[in-house]
Amino acid sequence: MTIPSDPARLPRRTVFKWFALAAAALQFGQPRAGAVAGEPPIGAPIANKGYGTDPKLNAIYNPGDFWPLTLTAQQRETAKALADIILPADDFGPAASELRVTEYLDEWVSAPYPAQLADRAVIPAGLDWLEGEATRRFHTRFAVLTREQSHALCDDVCFTATAKPEFRTGALFFSRFRAVAAGAYYCTLPGWKAIGYIGNIPLASFVGPPPEVLARLGVEQTVK
Repeated sequence: MTIPSDPARLPRRTVFKWFALAAAALQFGQPRAGAVAGEPPIGAPIANKGYGTDPKLNAIYNPGDFWPLTLTAQQRETAKALADIILPADDFGPAASELRVTEYLDEWVSAPYPAQLADRAVIPAGLDWLEGEATRRFHTRFAVLTREQSHALCDDVCFTATAKPEFRTGALFFSRFRAVAAGAYYCTLPGWKAIGYIGNIPLASFVGPPPEVLARLGVEQTVK
């Protein structure tokens, strides 16, 4: 799978593949909680039941053709900044925003399926909470905080086990956001490279599994 170069559109064929690949990666996230501060889900109403059982993967769809996107412009700005704090550019790979993780997050919380609906009740409201905290503490938007300011805010919510009671819901949001963002990031080719995942590569020859593996399984290798 490759990341499209057109920044204005994330093809639905890519979205479908990305959803499938990310499903397993999201297993390391914390259990979901209810909406942050008890608020209802924020964003466009759910108008569709999904793409059905047999989507046309060779067709090109625009965002909103299957379901309305959820995040507001402000929430997307906050999500982009937070994703880049969690997954910054370094020697292993590009920043999350360069791999369009924010676009994926918007698609994810907008999809009308059980897992995504649960995150729809947490992530948009959590982004609003984060923005509110930035305004309360530093009198500015989260996206323009200094590195020290944004890290100080994130340090209060980055671990649910150690978060103070007043930051418990914020920590649950952060945990879920981190899981979805990381699931998206590490399902891209640069993400694979960052963790050293090779994937399916054709081999000139195949001699079979290592003998020690076969011995553990109690299987004898037959050489023809």
